[in-house]
Amino acid sequence: VAGAGGGGCPAGGNDFQWCFSQVKGAIDEDVAEADIISTVEFNYSGDLLATGDKGGRVVIFQREQENKSRPHSRGEYNVYSTFQSHEPEFDYLKSLEIEEKINKIRWLPQQNAAHFLLSTNDKTIKLWKISERDKRAEGYNLKDEDGRLRDPFRVTALRVPILKPMDLMVEASPRRIFANAHTYHINSISVNSDHETYLSADDLRINLWHLEITDRSFNIVDIKPANMEELTEVITAAEFHPHQCNVLVYSSSKGTVRLCDMRSSALCDRHSKFFEEPEDPSSRSFFSEIISSISDVKFSHSGRYMMTRDYLSVKVWDLNMESRPVETHQVHEYLRSKLCSLYENDCIFDKFECCWNGSDSAIMTGSYNNFFRMFDRNARRDVTLEASRENSKPRASLKPRKVCTGGKRKKDEISVDSLDFNKKILHTAWHPLENIIAVAATNNLYIFQDKIN
Repeated sequence: VAGAGGGGCPAGGNDFQWCFSQVKGAIDEDVAEADIISTVEFNYSGDLLATGDKGGRVVIFQREQENKSRPHSRGEYNVYSTFQSHEPEFDYLKSLEIEEKINKIRWLPQQNAAHFLLSTNDKTIKLWKISERDKRAEGYNLKDEDGRLRDPFRVTALRVPILKPMDLMVEASPRRIFANAHTYHINSISVNSDHETYLSADDLRINLWHLEITDRSFNIVDIKPANMEELTEVITAAEFHPHQCNVLVYSSSKGTVRLCDMRSSALCDRHSKFFEEPEDPSSRSFFSEIISSISDVKFSHSGRYMMTRDYLSVKVWDLNMESRPVETHQVHEYLRSKLCSLYENDCIFDKFECCWNGSDSAIMTGSYNNFFRMFDRNARRDVTLEASRENSKPRASLKPRKVCTGGKRKKDEISVDSLDFNKKILHTAWHPLENIIAVAATNNLYIFQDKIN
């Protein structure tokens, strides 16, 4: 793992003056498929950062505490625990291989010294406990020091075992396994604000689980038609409201979002609100339906807004207004003329995620060529930044990038024809309290920050 120190940067989160902090991952040109990062998630405090990869592994990074001898080390994230969450499986009934790839990770709010997270592949969700051990018991009566059982007849005196300090050990243990509830591939998990239940969504159904009960779940949304030939849309993402435990939203491949209230009925087939932007007939093309498919939906921390990401844009919706979004931010409009070649190389089906900053004043999402975009909602400004090792000196400022769409190219601009579509940033995360961001670029995890942390 390569890492570089973090530290002071130019001022101002809203000015989008970010600087490099760290990069984790191998520098090899040939990237193993199993090492490609498939999800990134900060915990509620932001002190832990989890990544999942296509090889079924979960790597957790922990933020370093303040160190007087190294004043800039506070922002550094170092490996805390690595464990194999999922293994490849084979469904013998359907003759299908089940990939080990981690689709989503969601942290549970911390209740005690241990941390808990949910991780899922296509079919199985697991609840993991991550705990520390820095003491061990010694002086057992019925066991030798090497763990072998002693003959009870040889025990002549009663000893009281004592705890002795040992090197810190971080253990990850699976506490619950939630399986056999999804016919199709799981695309989302979301922990409810009651901290007792969570949802899991696949292409056609959403299930509600209790964190303590593994052998049954309740189906709350089912859009599967009686005749599969009549199937017109699939569920692409789902999330619980951050404060109202009865409210959830799910997005579809048709570019619509439905808000459901579990108080109205146990089966939420009839939505309470339906968010859809009318399509402009003049801009309709062969690709309209594909690029309108929503790849991610996220509630704001306040719970007042939600954000949806489609192929070319990010939209912010007010939950009180269903007819149209209150904001539309173009992510890479210059690709509209390239949709034909993006369709041929399958990039048009890429699923980009999006995230809010802690105060809901800015949003971030990924693009191609290892570019990622930030939008300041208050100042109505945006910037394109690049996750690259070429600019990976500690505290090096990130220079805004510009894409030239035609005509004469300026010195700092990059031509739209020279963008690398194999380098894509699908997964990003924003620290819940500070301006620290994590950006997954293939097998590398970049961490940027905007001020001395």
